[in-house]
Amino acid sequence: MLKDQLIEGLNTDLANEYQAIITYITYASTVTGIYREEMKEFFMREVPDELRHAEFLANKIAALGGQPTTVPAPVPPARDLREMLQNVLRAEEETIERYKQRREQAEQLGDFGLVNDLEEIISDETKHKEALEMILRGL
Repeated sequence: MLKDQLIEGLNTDLANEYQAIITYITYASTVTGIYREEMKEFFMREVPDELRHAEFLANKIAALGGQPTTVPAPVPPARDLREMLQNVLRAEEETIERYKQRREQAEQLGDFGLVNDLEEIISDETKHKEALEMILRGL
């Protein structure tokens, strides 16, 4: 039961990591304005971290006996840079909360390797969140 809940939660996380990859690539492609080049680079720099998280999650789900999802969560549309950044910030905040829940589930299951890996992902996502907050304060 706990293991099934953990797999289900990890699949939700995986769908959201797929969403993050698509979001960052889409926003990098469509961002406009005076800061276009800098923001395009900023968005694209996030993709490798999200891709690494997605790969980790898919491998862990399979190792636990589950089937990794292939369907991303929906990408939120954005009309301008501020909305793009706000959407990404909200996604990072939600992601951190989900990973905290997943960490608790992993602890309950006794999978302390996963607990440690999730701590690293939470750290990555927190750094992304802080960078976004600083950018938004300057707009």
